[in-house]
This record gives sequence, C-alpha cells and structure tokens, in this order.
Amino acid sequence: MDNRQHELATFAGGCFWCMVSPFDELPGIISVTSGYTGGYKENPTYEEVCSHTTGHYEAVQIIFDPQLFSYKKLLDIFWRQIDPTDEGGQFYDRGLSYQTAIFYHNETQKLIAEQSKKQLEESGRFSKPIVTEILPAKPFYPAEEYHQNYYKKNSFRYHLYKKGSGRENFLKKHWGKPKNEELKEKLTSMQYEVTQNNGTEPPFQNEYWNEKRPGIYIDIISGDVLFTSLDKFDSGCGWPSFTKPLHKDLIEEKVDLSHGMVRTEVRAKNSDSHLGHVFTDGPKPGGLRYCINSAALKFIPKEDLEREGYGDFLILFK
Repeated sequence: MDNRQHELATFAGGCFWCMVSPFDELPGIISVTSGYTGGYKENPTYEEVCSHTTGHYEAVQIIFDPQLFSYKKLLDIFWRQIDPTDEGGQFYDRGLSYQTAIFYHNETQKLIAEQSKKQLEESGRFSKPIVTEILPAKPFYPAEEYHQNYYKKNSFRYHLYKKGSGRENFLKKHWGKPKNEELKEKLTSMQYEVTQNNGTEPPFQNEYWNEKRPGIYIDIISGDVLFTSLDKFDSGCGWPSFTKPLHKDLIEEKVDLSHGMVRTEVRAKNSDSHLGHVFTDGPKPGGLRYCINSAALKFIPKEDLEREGYGDFLILFK
C-alpha cells in the first residue's frame, strides 16, 4: 500500500493492554502500537509514566487506511472500551496516565471527535457527564516490547486483568444486550429461542445453511460482524459452518455440559447471544468448525454492504 494514504489515530483509554485487541486485525487497520503520549519527557519508561510524573497517558496509536476504515468507526469502537465519565483514571487504575483522551492529528479528526462525543452525550447512555478530553496530538513514544500485543503474548493474564479490573463488567453493563422486552419485540420466536435460551434451529431448514453468496454475517442483536463468506464451507451438517470468526475478540467460547455432552459453546461477546458450538473436525490447517445457528445471524451480501453501513468491509472481497 501507499503510505501516503494512511492516517494516524491516537486514543488513551486506561491500561493500553486492553486497547489493542478491539482494533487489531480489522480490515483497513495497518498496525496498533501501545505507547505513551501527551507529556513532556522524551522516551519515557513504563515505570516513569506509571509514577504520573511525566504528564504522559498510556495510549494506543493506530495506523489505518481511511478509505477502508473510517475515523468515525474507530471512535465508535473507542467509546465502547472505556468509562468516559471517569476523570480520575480507568477502573482500578488511577491517576493521569490512565485517564481517557482522544488525540486528534488534524482539524477534520477534531471535528469528527467532537461530533462523536456530542452524540454520546445526547444518547443518554451514561447518567454522568462525558469527561474524555479531545486534545491535539503530541509526540508518541512506543512502549517496551513486552507491552506490545500483550493480549496475544499473555492471553490468560490479560483476561484475568480485564475482568479483575472491572472493565469487562462495566462494558457489559453499559454496552450489553437490550432489555428482554425489547428483544421479544425485535426478534422472531426462533431468533429469541436460539439467542436467549440457547436453542438450536432445525438442520437444513434454516436461512443460511446453503447460502453461497459473498458477504458478511452479523450478530442479529449488536450488529457486530462475526463471520464472512470467505471462511464459510459446506460441512454437510445443515447449519452455517465457518473455519474461524472474523475477529476473535467479538466471540466468547465456554464449556457446555448440557445434553450429556462436553462441547464448546460459542457466544457473541457484546450481545451475550448464543450462536452455536465449535468443533475440531473442520478443514485443515486450522481444523475448526464453527457451527452457527442462522437465527443468530443476519447475512449482508457484498453488493449491499455500502447501503447497510458496512462499506468498510468491502476490502475483504477485493
């Protein structure tokens, strides 16, 4: 790619360990780097920043292609990772280095960020004022190597930290699924049974088991893009089958001991919807088969992506 087409986005959202995974590996995202910014000391160390004496925030800097992934969409993801009402830090991490901020790199980013913040304030999602600052970008210093992609290098500790810090429960509370009454109005009886009661639709008698068109499969409740046709295959089981999810961070896998079997259940992280199960009899090299209920998904064909607001994902089919 031509580097002149790329842009920078810089976000402070508390501990940077938790701010990489939500953006990493999405279409149009070139790289996500953990680091320090906003302060006055050159090349600070982690210990210096954590002492709150350098003026720096822990932050992530994203190189992205705006033609493939818009800055507005990055902001939408950013807000869903933080408590924007906390002026003293994030969750159990306190002090300046853990405060939230959007660092804009040009006037266009500033305007988009201000509008995004205003929309969040007017949404009424939070009862307290939104205190996340919108600041001009300053020099960004990459953090030590062991902090980069921490969620991959130390997955177990990362998940313990995310849950133990209070971040995970906060995000589920404020960005989780709608109330039960709303879901009953929005969903068909089959969709509700599958997603809310861990049901299973009949094989070969569901909407997408034989769908062959290029496109994406989104969570019927949250709208998150979970799977794509590029990873879909005919497993012969009568349900849509995929070799992998588009973005692992949007999926949760849990042990399922129901019906006298030991299986691995697949759930959508943001909506907590039951999706199906994952098995180890899929095609090589991965060997996985994500067996998913059509009723938990909405298919958007390639030609409708732009109209449906998912134009950023057209890059997958070029």
